[in-house]
Parts: sequence; C-alpha cells; structure tokens
Amino acid sequence: MKPSIPKGTRDFSPVEMNRRNYIFDTIKKVFQKYGYQQIETPSMENLETLTGKYGDEGDKLLFKILNSGPVVDQINKSETDIKLNEISEKGLRYDLTVPFARYVVMHQHEITFPFKRYQIQPVWRADRPQKGRYREFYQCDVDVIGSDSLLNEVELIQIIDEVFTRLGMEVTIKINNRKLLAGLCEVIGEMDKFTDIVTAIDKFDKVGSNGVKQELYDKGINKQSIEKVLEFIKISKFDIIVIKGLKELMKDSEIGLKGVEELETLFIDYLVPLKLFPKTILDGTLARGLNYYTGAIIEVKANNVSMGSICGGGRYDDLTGIFGLPNVSGVGISFGADRIYDVLNELGKFPDFKNDSTQLLFVNFGKEEETFCLNLVSKVRAEGINSELYPDHTKLKKQFAYADDKKIPFVAVIGEEEMKTNTVTLKDMASGEQFKNLTIDEVIKRFK
Repeated sequence: MKPSIPKGTRDFSPVEMNRRNYIFDTIKKVFQKYGYQQIETPSMENLETLTGKYGDEGDKLLFKILNSGPVVDQINKSETDIKLNEISEKGLRYDLTVPFARYVVMHQHEITFPFKRYQIQPVWRADRPQKGRYREFYQCDVDVIGSDSLLNEVELIQIIDEVFTRLGMEVTIKINNRKLLAGLCEVIGEMDKFTDIVTAIDKFDKVGSNGVKQELYDKGINKQSIEKVLEFIKISKFDIIVIKGLKELMKDSEIGLKGVEELETLFIDYLVPLKLFPKTILDGTLARGLNYYTGAIIEVKANNVSMGSICGGGRYDDLTGIFGLPNVSGVGISFGADRIYDVLNELGKFPDFKNDSTQLLFVNFGKEEETFCLNLVSKVRAEGINSELYPDHTKLKKQFAYADDKKIPFVAVIGEEEMKTNTVTLKDMASGEQFKNLTIDEVIKRFK
C-alpha cells in the first residue's frame, strides 16, 4: 500500500512545528494579556448542535461522522432510502464559535459573565482544497460573551493590531455591520431575501461586481434594488461624507440607522483616539456569510500578499438562545493560523529558531563514556541548554554527520583523556574550531 493522507490535510515537520508554535505562542500571550482564559471543546459535536448555524453553504461543508455498529450493516443491506439522522448523529466541528455557545449554556452556572475565553484547536470543513484553504486547519478564537458594549469590539481590534505587530505583519482591518446590511434589505423592500443578498455580497472577492449582480438577478431581485446594493458595496472608507450618505440611505430603517450609529461610535469615539484609524477601514463588501452574526463584522487581510482573510469575526446577539439561554450577546474573532503561516513564510518573516532546537550534542564513545556523560547532560539541561547524548556507540564521523544534519551548533567530545581530567572538548560545528580542557561549568557559561 502506498502511504498517503486525505486531500486538504498535511503533515508538519519539526521546522514547521517550530514556526507554528511561534504563531500559537504569540497569539496566546496577547490573549492572556487582555484577560482571556483558555477552554477546549470536543473535536466532534452532535449534528443538531452544528446544523442550521452556518447557512446552507456552511451546512454543505460539515464533515458528518457515520454511526458505528449495526447501522453500517443496515446501510450495506438496505435498498430503501435512509434518513441522515438514522446513520449519522455527530459531526466534526466547523468552527469554534458554535461549540463555544453550546459550552456557555451548559456551564452557565460555573462561569463569570462577561466571560472572556480563548480557544486554539483544529476545525474541519469539507471544502475544495486550494491555496490557503484546507479541510483541516487550526483556528485561534477569542470571544467575550455576556456584554453588548462596543468596548469589546474595540478590544478585539486592539488584539488584532497587537498580534500582527508582534508577528511583523502589515494588515488592513475591515469593518462593516450586519445591521447596515439588514437596513439595506429593508429599504429596498427585500427583507425576506436577506440571506440571499448577504451570501451574494460575501462572494464579492471571488466574483466581483458583475458576479454579485448576476447572483442577485438570479435570486429574483429587481434591477433598481440591485443598483442600490452595488452602490452600497462601493463603500471603501470611513468619513463624514460616507456616514452622511448612509444616514440618508437608512432614514426609513430603524435597524439600519442603529448600524450607522454603532459605526460612528466605534470609529470616532474609539478607533481614531487609539490611532487604529486608518489601518481600520469601513468596507461595504464585507458581509461574513455565517447566519449568526448580527452586528459589527470584522475581517483582516495581509498587505502585499495574495491571500484570503487571515482573521475575522463579529457580533452575535443570540447564538446561545438556540441552546436555551436567550438574550446573551457575544462578540469574537478567529485567527487563521494556517493562512498566517503561509503569509509569514512567503514574506520570510519567521525568526531563527536555532535556540529552540538542540544546542549541544554529547558524542558516545562507549559504555563508560556514556555513563559519564549522562550526568553532564543532566547538569547542562538543568541550566536550560537544549542538549542530547547520542544514543548509540558508533563512529565519530556518523555522530558529527548527525549534528550537521540537525544543525546542532556544538558537539561535546568526552573520551578517556577528558574523563581522567573531568573536562570537555567542545567543537564548534560551523567553524570546526575546538576548545579543549573546559570544565562543564565553563561550557555552560559559554552558552549563557
């Protein structure tokens, strides 16, 4: 059998894991700095938890888990139609937000509201694999639930700015508001087609204005209404003229005017004083197709790199209501670790991780030397120096080749002579230079 892995999944080498952990650790430190606490949820959820939360497009991308046992035999033998709930009751999680809402409801008496949580785990989507799009990938989510204050949106934008500043990435943070989209649908008399319109707008990056126009036309929306939608999605900045135009457009829509008010507060009261403007822009094409968003929506794009969004999220006012806890507002964002990795790799922004791997290799000449070295290795490791003792008694040339292949910068050579004098010969693998008659404390001092 030829070994392989499913399309859209990947193995990660030690070098790649160093880089991935750098991303995770950077993000985690910022989350913790802002007072967020970590949780984890199962990889699989009950299908009823997942379905109906992501829209029709999202439901199609759910990985469903086949029930085990007699049901499988029934499928193999049956010639009649079988309902989905008879063969599958569970699915792999599509995102971390819906499982988080389920978690909040189940643990509502154990947590303190507003509850600030972060979660770094893999998710799965039955999507067509392509650049920057995988079937298994990690999300790094941060949410606050139990508060409808716009200060939470501001804090999330600060977190975005700090994470990408630490990673050395220049980004553009895009903002829109689902209340504006609802108001738009209301003023054109197409509120019953809200989902269709949002889904069409959300495809703008892929299909452009003409594609959006055609999709809206196919959904039965009249030409005049389509023109208003296209005019709306031309918005690409926040200023007084844009706000004035939005107020005029939304004058007959209460929810639309509420969306304009929230944008004014967010930008004028917070983002401008915090100097997060103009790196944060208002974007009319931003829709975030997931059904549960109700307010501010956020998306982040890396500058100077051709890549989809690397972070996104928004406000959801009643996601917990689906699970029996109504009127609990939350807002959150999700960092796409895999896309961030691809961007950092393309830009050459990863640091040198040589200090995270083995720094010192003790060669192994035989049983006596091996026993002698074990104590020294323990002492070196206790000082925080990453070190190894070669496990086999073999030729020195092979052990040096091992050090070269693993890019271990120094090798400690301890033979009969060194054991007698209780010293170490240290070899610099890059220059070939050797330092003889060093005590183990002197070796440690060199690394320090």
